[in-house]
Amino acid sequence: QVQLKESGGGLVQAGGSLRLSCAVSGGTLSSYAMGWFRRTPGKEREFLADIDRYSKQSYGSSVKGRFTISRDNGKNTVYLQMNALKPEDTAVYYCNADPPGPVPAYWGQGTQVTVSP
Repeated sequence: QVQLKESGGGLVQAGGSLRLSCAVSGGTLSSYAMGWFRRTPGKEREFLADIDRYSKQSYGSSVKGRFTISRDNGKNTVYLQMNALKPEDTAVYYCNADPPGPVPAYWGQGTQVTVSP
């Protein structure tokens, strides 16, 4: 069974940086397109970034230029480097793995990021 585990969240001051990790087990990372999303209470889930199997990246408008997604297939891990953090980046951050074909995506449990003013 494929499982995703996010880590690296925490409390940081505005302007600071964090790097989130998403470790994949029970599956082979190189088979999946991977993405990062976040959710804030009362708001819809927001797309942040994704990276396909060929490492092509795309970003949501609110994080483009500040966040960078990357993957290390050898470590079965995807990363989200977050720079120039703002208080409005406070949210629970989730990664997902999108297998090829008509198979539902897998989701992690999330990691909390809190940015203080």
